Amino acid sequence: MTSPFGAPPVGRGRDDACPGALRLHPADDGALARVRLPGGLLTAAQAEALARLSEELGDGHLDLTSRGNVQLRGLRSDVGGELADRLGAAGLLPSIRHERVRNIVASPLAGVDGRGHADVQAWTRELDRLLCVSDAATGLSGRFLFALDDGRGDVAALGGDVTLIALPGRRAVLHVGPVAPGGGIAMPAEDGPRQALRAAEEFLAVLRDGGQHAWRVREVDPDGSLIRARLGASTPAETVDFGPPPGFGAVHDSDGRVAGLSLGLRFGRASAPQWRLLAEAAARGSGELRLTPWRGVVLPGASAAEVPALAEAGLITDSGSPWHGASACTGLPGCAKSLADVRRDAAEALAAQRPLTAKLLPVHWSGCARRCGHPGGDRWVDVLATADGYQVSVAGTDRADLPGSQQMSAAVAAARSTPQTRTT
Repeated sequence: MTSPFGAPPVGRGRDDACPGALRLHPADDGALARVRLPGGLLTAAQAEALARLSEELGDGHLDLTSRGNVQLRGLRSDVGGELADRLGAAGLLPSIRHERVRNIVASPLAGVDGRGHADVQAWTRELDRLLCVSDAATGLSGRFLFALDDGRGDVAALGGDVTLIALPGRRAVLHVGPVAPGGGIAMPAEDGPRQALRAAEEFLAVLRDGGQHAWRVREVDPDGSLIRARLGASTPAETVDFGPPPGFGAVHDSDGRVAGLSLGLRFGRASAPQWRLLAEAAARGSGELRLTPWRGVVLPGASAAEVPALAEAGLITDSGSPWHGASACTGLPGCAKSLADVRRDAAEALAAQRPLTAKLLPVHWSGCARRCGHPGGDRWVDVLATADGYQVSVAGTDRADLPGSQQMSAAVAAARSTPQTRTT
């Protein structure tokens, strides 16, 4: 594909191959479609529509991504037209031209637990509306990421290209590239979505002016200073500390009442029956599901009475589960590039581990060096399949072990206990 600004630019020599709802990706187990869900927001009716699509067109499962989107696998190569029509009818495809650029993550507990400083779901809807009417935004890659944080610091830690963070007093700070002390632009909260889109459009202008082709801000403006200068804003704002992702179980509000549920999916994958249980529980609550960048689901307004049935169905309902923070790529047999059936091996390793008694690093199993779907942030346990077994290392440290597969469970458990502070 050529640049939307004319002649093909220098830099990356091709368009990114990120799959979408219209651009299906061929895999060994059939075609794959990725449906963008800004902020991970779904109605119960839309969730039911996705369950039907997975059964009637795919392999009967839905996969969550590290950006809170959803994937259908095992599709026939000729179902693209029907899939698009049915997604459009469900309200999940508002713009054909923008469907791959609607990459927005948002704090999933905003407005549920009484923390945070802004309704980031309103930010999400406004930014998505602005994206879908911006001609320039069609030039963004399918990898460009907006992060909307309500002030708790959860999605601010995910390395977004444009990060908007709520501050007390109806204020916000915008970061372009890394979230760093002194690197943000202060503004009224109501201006945030419009300025976030403007930052993305200025990124595209930098590419146009420099004759470059890049997918992410860090490739052309590592500290964001160039784009900040183009925005004509230099007002620094206070730093917001990074915070943890949601735990699993009942979510309590500031008065201690149950205000919803936070649940996990093993490897971010749910069967259609599991997905329907989530949709039904959501319908009995607020009617909304929020898919998280940590491959979980938040059900605002859902009752704790839903937990036993959800746990019996295999969903993660307890933060003490070894599955908390564990993820894996597709592996064999779905991906020919993989060196192992990583989900089978990971499940065996996790089954041998004890319940968690402290906060541990997230862990991700990869079948090859591409490390598809690895966690955001700079600290996680990397379990990489090799010709001789698995290599276990900790991103952000010099810790590396090379155990055989028989020792993998113990090596992973030890690596997850690595101190959270980055070593230098």
